[in-house]
Amino acid sequence: MPKIVDPAARRREIVDAVCRIIASDGLERASLREVADEAGLAVGSVRHYFSSSEELLHFSFAAVVDRIVARLDSAYADLAATPAGSTEHHAAVLTLLGEFLPLDEERALDACAWLAFKNAARIRPFLAAEADRSHRTVAVVVGQLITRLMDDDGGDRQQLVTEAERLLATLDGLTMHALLQPGWMTQEMCRDVLESHVAGLGRTAAASH
Repeated sequence: MPKIVDPAARRREIVDAVCRIIASDGLERASLREVADEAGLAVGSVRHYFSSSEELLHFSFAAVVDRIVARLDSAYADLAATPAGSTEHHAAVLTLLGEFLPLDEERALDACAWLAFKNAARIRPFLAAEADRSHRTVAVVVGQLITRLMDDDGGDRQQLVTEAERLLATLDGLTMHALLQPGWMTQEMCRDVLESHVAGLGRTAAASH
């Protein structure tokens, strides 16, 4: 009796293999054959789902973005359920921001792949639309968070945009540092930086009212 394969599960296995290859050897090595070897599959099995390396990489980029966004959406829903100004709310803010960072193996693999794909999109046009989607989707979450933290009442919209971009830049920088210098940029250091940034947002909000 032939083995029944769950197509969605098999695609997840292949995407996970792509992410591991990117983390260990870079995006250039993520060919159909190399990915098949990493996943422990015959190259024909990978070709059954992806006809070319471009199709594989595009799908993998989208899958990584979807995983990150799903974690962010879940964390934001938990945040929205907490009373503003409470200890639970503050903890939920830090939990949400932590979902951007490579604080465990799963998030580290996704973050490494996400950065590699975004960088590759500059010179690989088939990745450009997904890079744009990823930025816009993440920016929406950050924008919602900034609006909530600064208790916006329809005031200075430009300030909100500026603070959202500043937070995005901080998160990008922390992610890069944590991936490249994990011995220095530890979980504790990341949390300290985020604590300081959130406290600064509170002071900015108070000064503007």
